[in-house]
Amino acid sequence: QVQLVESGGGLVQAGGSLRLSCAASGRTFGSYVMGWFRQAPGKEREFVAYISRSGFTTIYADSVKGRFTISRDNAKNTVYLEMNSLKPEDTAVYYCAAGINAAKAVGGYNYWGQGTQVTVSS
Repeated sequence: QVQLVESGGGLVQAGGSLRLSCAASGRTFGSYVMGWFRQAPGKEREFVAYISRSGFTTIYADSVKGRFTISRDNAKNTVYLEMNSLKPEDTAVYYCAAGINAAKAVGGYNYWGQGTQVTVSS
């Protein structure tokens, strides 16, 4: 069992940056792969980024490649999403998720945070 709490969301102008954090409970954080997803109003939840247990492997959605960076600090039980060059279309609730065997699919993750709102104005 793991509990996830996102933070760092807010209102930012287009072109700006935000850093999201996801704090995880438990002492087996390093056993999980982690992902970031987002859900905009009226849209399905979509994959944003993935990071392996070690942090060595990352995967990004095409829409955020070159702009977002996922990282993790297993000693702090925390995963991050650095978001740069933000666009209005990045506006969504951002969720972090933990999985045993997962990658890009929502269904592959076992635990979810409650989300943090990111709003990008033009």
